[in-house]
This record gives sequence, C-alpha cells and structure tokens, in this order.
Amino acid sequence: MSSTPFAREQRRSTRVSLKVTIDVQGVSEPLTCEGETILVNLHGALISTTIALKIGTIVKIQVYLTGKTSQAMVCYVDPEQSLHCGMALKKPQNIWGIPLPPDDWHEEESN
Repeated sequence: MSSTPFAREQRRSTRVSLKVTIDVQGVSEPLTCEGETILVNLHGALISTTIALKIGTIVKIQVYLTGKTSQAMVCYVDPEQSLHCGMALKKPQNIWGIPLPPDDWHEEESN
C-alpha cells in the first residue's frame, strides 16, 4: 500500500456521485426534512438538506428511489455550506440503489 498526501481522505468504501431524493427524520430529536444525496458509499453519504443538522444528531434516512431506510448519525457539517452534512450509516449497506456497486462495497454482518 503506497502512502499518498491524501491518505487521510482514504475511505472504508468507494464514494459514488449520486443525486437521489431522501427523507430525513429525527430519532434523537424532533425534525423532519427532505434532502438529496451528493456522494454516497456503503458507510454513509454527503447530503444536502432543507434544514441545518447538528453533528451527533441521530436520524432515519429513507431513500425514495429504493424505499430503503437506515438509521444514521450526522458526523460532519460543512462549515461553509451548513445545509451539507456527512452521514454515517449505523450498518454499512447499499440503501442508495447502486445496481453495480464498486468492488469494495461488501455488505457483511459486523456486530
């Protein structure tokens, strides 16, 4: 494995640019909003929402295209665009509907 200047950007699974509509509902606090994915991977997504979310907020994401849902946590909020945030899925899974996912998208049971 080679070392690169972007080593800190290395992800557990490949990011895919994807624009799909999602519904975001609060689990840890009352909130409901629509949003859209920007980038997705097996472990989460970068999304754009209609309301600002706070780091640490637990939400349920529903993808309209697939009907699939997952619990997730807000793990990043863009300091320059507060409506863009990073979400970490509770369990790695392809809720996004990527028909031919990258080779490193392995949905395994990890408890």
